[in-house]
Amino acid sequence: MYQSQISGLGKYVPENIVTNDDLAKIMDTSDEWIQERTGIKERRHIKKGSDDTTAVMGYKAAKIALERANVDKNDIDFIVFATLSPDYYFPGCGVQIQEMLDIPTCPALDVRNQCSGFVYALSVADQFIKTGMYKNILVIGSENHSGGLDMTTRGRNVSVLFGDGAGAAVLTRSEDKEKGILSTHLHSEGKFAEELSLIGPSTKYWVPEIIKDNPQENIPYFPHMNGQLVFKNAVVRFSEVIHEGLAHNNLSAEDIDLFIPHQANLRIAQFIQKKFKLNDNQVHNNIQKYGNTTAASIPIALTEAWENNKVKKDDIVVLAAFGSGFTWASAVIKW
Repeated sequence: MYQSQISGLGKYVPENIVTNDDLAKIMDTSDEWIQERTGIKERRHIKKGSDDTTAVMGYKAAKIALERANVDKNDIDFIVFATLSPDYYFPGCGVQIQEMLDIPTCPALDVRNQCSGFVYALSVADQFIKTGMYKNILVIGSENHSGGLDMTTRGRNVSVLFGDGAGAAVLTRSEDKEKGILSTHLHSEGKFAEELSLIGPSTKYWVPEIIKDNPQENIPYFPHMNGQLVFKNAVVRFSEVIHEGLAHNNLSAEDIDLFIPHQANLRIAQFIQKKFKLNDNQVHNNIQKYGNTTAASIPIALTEAWENNKVKKDDIVVLAAFGSGFTWASAVIKW
């Protein structure tokens, strides 16, 4: 059995910054209201007319990760792409990345686990490397939320939360059993599937256009979220899956050098930080400036932390996510 190591990281976010004050101009909300409940100050939205899409942003993040990993694109054996907002209903974004990178042929897999998507994708890649099937795997999380949100007062409880962006990691085979991805832990509980869901369409023909062409009273195309129930379940499942990862590796909370939670709500992250008695230097949050980027949130935050020298050799890094499904997951990494 081999070990998987993260050899390169990259991120990309659109240039267009949307502040809470900008949202207050188009819906009944305020900077104070949003910050108090979520911790978010601003987020990035793809500008109308931009060439950015879910796949394009993923490609841009992937190019950076490949360069930093010093891995040639033709040495990528497998692409795993996590998103809830693919460019098309089908095919998935994974094959688009293969084409954009001009890789003659390689397998590509899309993962649809929303906020837990990147950790699930990381786990899938880890298994293929551990068993010796593949040597270099590109894992991407990317989301284009902005085009499909209800940007009116009716949808403010959900729409103020989300931003666009992408993050990527290159996983490389290693024979050093003491470092790399130590373990991953995945869960789901489908009875809550519709408590955080979009029961409706793709970003190429997105919600505002659909409603314009098909006006109706009941709109199933916008995201729905039972916020209180999601929060209550998130804080419980976050704790459980972090404890599970630590116990599996005979570690304790004191061993965590850096915790990167899915950036869903700063209040959830702060609750977990307090519960595990972690100081501010042991936790990296960036929801304040990017909002919730779903499958992209952990790779963006991990890349940012690495760029800011918050991830060092031999550090124990814990990733954890909770989201729609409900699904939740964690990964324990020794850097």
